[in-house]
Amino acid sequence: MEALSSKEKNYAIINYITFIGMIVAYFFNKDLRSDYVTYHIKVMFGLVVMLFISQVSHQYINIILGDIIWLISFVLWIISFVYAFQGKRPVIPYLSENFQKWFTFLD
Repeated sequence: MEALSSKEKNYAIINYITFIGMIVAYFFNKDLRSDYVTYHIKVMFGLVVMLFISQVSHQYINIILGDIIWLISFVLWIISFVYAFQGKRPVIPYLSENFQKWFTFLD
C-alpha cells in the first residue's frame, strides 16, 4: 500500500461529496498530480455517468431499470467513499479498471 499524504486522502474524500466535490478535487489535484486522487476522480466520474444513465433510463426507457441502475450507483458510491476515507483504492469488479481506461482525459 502506498503512503498517502493527508492532502491526497482529503482530496479523495472531497471528490465523493457531490459532483461539485469532484470538480474541486480535480482542480486541486492539477498541482498535486497524485495517482491516488486521479484514480478516485475517475471512479467518481464513472459513477456520475452511471447516475445520469439511470435518470435517462428512468425517464425514457423503463422506470424499474432506472431505479436499479440508480441503486447500484448509490451503493457503489457509498463503498467508494468508505474506501477513500480508509485511504484505499476502491475495486469495483469490471468497472474500476474500465473507468481508469475510459476516462484518461481526467489525468
